[in-house]
Amino acid sequence: QVQLVESGGGSVQAGGSLKLSCAASGDTFSTYCMGWFRQAPGREREEVARIESDGSASYTDSDKGRFTISKDNAKNTLYLQINSLKPEDTAMYRCAAAYNFQPHMGLPEKYTFWGQGTQVTVSS
Repeated sequence: QVQLVESGGGSVQAGGSLKLSCAASGDTFSTYCMGWFRQAPGREREEVARIESDGSASYTDSDKGRFTISKDNAKNTLYLQINSLKPEDTAMYRCAAAYNFQPHMGLPEKYTFWGQGTQVTVSS
């Protein structure tokens, strides 16, 4: 079992940056595959980035270059740095944990544990 708590969201102007954090409980954080998802009103939940237990990171094609996922196993914390924010980045951002990497890992149903989310609002 792992509990996830996000923080770091807020209201920013386009072009700004945010660093989201996801604090995880439990002592097996380093073994999980971790992901960041976002969901805007009226849209489906979509993967933003994921990082596997060995530190390998993956991003959706549209997010490459602006998003950086990282983790600190000693602090049981997952991060998402977002630069050059755009209004279309406005969404609830949630972190998620899966016991291990699986095919089609970009699908939300591959993850077992979810945080409540942190809201990111970008104004033009």
